[in-house]
Amino acid sequence: MNQGISKLLILAVIVLQSCGPEQQQQQQGATAMPYPVAQVKMQKEMKAYKSYPTSVEGINNTEIRPKISGFITERLVDEGEKVSKGQILFRLETQSLSQDAEAAKASVKVAEVEVEKLKPLVEKDIVSEVQLETAKANLAQVKSNYQSISANIGYATIKSPIDGVVGSIPFREGNLVSPTDQMPLTTVSKTEQVYAYFSFNEKDYLDFLSSAEGKTKSEKIANFPEVELILANGETYEFSGKIETISGQINPNTGTVQIRAKFPNPNDILSNGNSGRIRIPQTYENIISVPQLSTFERQGITYVYKLQENNTVKSTPIEIIDKVNQLYLLKSGLHKGDKIVVKGVSKIQNESEIQPQEVDMDSISNDIKTAFK
Repeated sequence: MNQGISKLLILAVIVLQSCGPEQQQQQQGATAMPYPVAQVKMQKEMKAYKSYPTSVEGINNTEIRPKISGFITERLVDEGEKVSKGQILFRLETQSLSQDAEAAKASVKVAEVEVEKLKPLVEKDIVSEVQLETAKANLAQVKSNYQSISANIGYATIKSPIDGVVGSIPFREGNLVSPTDQMPLTTVSKTEQVYAYFSFNEKDYLDFLSSAEGKTKSEKIANFPEVELILANGETYEFSGKIETISGQINPNTGTVQIRAKFPNPNDILSNGNSGRIRIPQTYENIISVPQLSTFERQGITYVYKLQENNTVKSTPIEIIDKVNQLYLLKSGLHKGDKIVVKGVSKIQNESEIQPQEVDMDSISNDIKTAFK
């Protein structure tokens, strides 16, 4: 019995030894798992965007405040109404001022009579010159008081200093208002054009200085591409804007630099106080991109699995320059024609053998919004 088992074992060894290298590789390859791989392409042009929160203001926002205290007797405009420079917005109660003005006017007449009475008496040396000068000084004082009261009566009629659109009006007829009130009567905003304010962090600011064309900051700003405004409802505003100014220093508290862009507003779509996001385009030419899902990270370095000639995969580090939706734009690491594993990278080990299932890179990116051209 033992001799029979020994003969069988010897026969099995002979059969295994008779298998050639190709047959052994086929047996080993049978354990390799299938994974989709795609050939890396060079994109002629891709457009990426950086987005920043923004607030919108009219190019001229004027707070309307009373110069005197008084009760509002008339409100002649409504919120959102267009007004012209010099148009009356509010009227304040002037009854007490008018009474004061009448009294002051009477005092002026009395003082004038006193001066005229003293003039001939001084000429005849009946009274001294000092008495006349005192009377003239009194006349000047009562005239000044009368003019001040008259001016206050004028201030009770509150007019718009600019053409624009009326903002919110927190006060109503009958409310007592004062120059010391915390809130203005309203704000008139000039919105034919608007400013959108946003901020660069220090890194983005330095990147801007290094990448924009021009020698001086003014030249770089002039050469900066037009920007887009994404409204609060997610829609893109129909007109592009232009960056006009960049503040001259970094805010030490926030580490940011304030930017101001100007947008046309011919249809009055934008209002003072709108919010949204500024999108700044960055165009890349002849750039390689890979889906984010085809990458993995180890110790702060991003990798892809590149297919080798023997169907093994090698973890290859890539340098990312930007991101468009779910695509990474690469500075280095891959070349046109390289093949990478595009799905399932978390299940693969470095140097392992796979069964490559070739797919088109575009089919992987169909659900990713890109700006291919």
